[in-house]
Amino acid sequence: MQIQTQNPPAPIQSGEVEIDTARLMNDLNALAGFTSIEPSAEGTAVTRVVFTPDDLRARAWLKGLAEAEGLAIREDAVGNTFFRWAGSEPELPAVATGSHIDAIPHAGMYDGTVGVLGGLEAIRALKRSGMRPRRSIELVLLTSEEPTRFGIGCLGSRLISGTLDPERADALHGAQRGSEEETLAQVRAAAGFSGPLSSVRLPEGHYHAWVELHIEQGPLLERESLPLGVVTAIAAPAGYRFAIEGIGGHAGALLMPDRRDALCAAAELILSIETHALATGVIDTVATVGTCDVYPGAVNSVPSRVTLQLDIRDTDPARRESVMEAVRRDVEAIRARRGVRVSETLVNADAPAISSPHIVEVIDEVCRGYGVAAKHMVSRAYHDSSFMARIAPIAMIFIPCRGGVSHRPDEYAAPADIALGARVLASALGKLALE
Repeated sequence: MQIQTQNPPAPIQSGEVEIDTARLMNDLNALAGFTSIEPSAEGTAVTRVVFTPDDLRARAWLKGLAEAEGLAIREDAVGNTFFRWAGSEPELPAVATGSHIDAIPHAGMYDGTVGVLGGLEAIRALKRSGMRPRRSIELVLLTSEEPTRFGIGCLGSRLISGTLDPERADALHGAQRGSEEETLAQVRAAAGFSGPLSSVRLPEGHYHAWVELHIEQGPLLERESLPLGVVTAIAAPAGYRFAIEGIGGHAGALLMPDRRDALCAAAELILSIETHALATGVIDTVATVGTCDVYPGAVNSVPSRVTLQLDIRDTDPARRESVMEAVRRDVEAIRARRGVRVSETLVNADAPAISSPHIVEVIDEVCRGYGVAAKHMVSRAYHDSSFMARIAPIAMIFIPCRGGVSHRPDEYAAPADIALGARVLASALGKLALE
């Protein structure tokens, strides 16, 4: 769409931006149809792993929607896709919003997608209002926020922000069963995304502001009967892999005093992690052992080897590390008491993201104008915004999700809440684009 520059940008006023709720919900339902699994009794089940045929068809459909709005489209080497509404001063750093559309197996239909399609509807609403932005407004579809295929989350935004080495990224192997031999380099090339991954990185200051709309994926907004949350910080995740090696043997013949059972040692380690995470007394500290691989995995064989994966998050990296130090002290005791070997490998350790006070105030101002009570809150789930914060001022808008449920077919957000989130997003983008 060609923007005329002879007239000054029109200011945006509360009440001028209206969301087409029916259209937005139709878009969300249409996107949920790009999946290889049937609806379940629990709700709308979606599996849409990055670069699979379902993902590529969904991307093509989304590009069609953006083209219909006259947005300029650009794709980078890892498939991050940028939809731009040019402002009257397009040389200025743009205002941006976005999220992801990939979904883990048997997930729901709102995680990430509300931010992408809500962002598109926000742009539509601003255009319908007659608003003409000074800064360009850009919607970004980010690649592989979920770690399903390559074992690392926020792949696209990590590369944009320069927090993931491009050579290491291209060498990542498939994390799904049956795809271990495929590298990112091979898979992205087969999907039509070429070029060096080093070209994906954007410079600091590329965006004037970044605002992501997302379902809360937690129970607080619903529990407090609040329609909206404004995220002030995103917790810092770290991942560790523990390998415990003992001595296996026949479940009947290996006597109890002689055992060095790796699974029993692993059980103590898991409980140690829980104990020390709780001991901080801070709800922002969360720790989860989500996988436990036992060898040889037979009911009549004493486990000789166990591999655990730990996800630990906190808004304070020093507190997160203090939990790990306490766990390591327990590991030494477990080694000595049980006669096992325990090794620890750091998978990733990311920094927390702090929202821009200015963007938070802009969102608060919009909420006040609409008579909306918004809760300032911390995101304990990490998002692409965690990494976009390395190159731009950021904030997030949360809407309630029923029961705090996410990553399940019964994940649900009410149309009225989605529409309100999109309306606040649109007005905030409009104000930021006039700065």
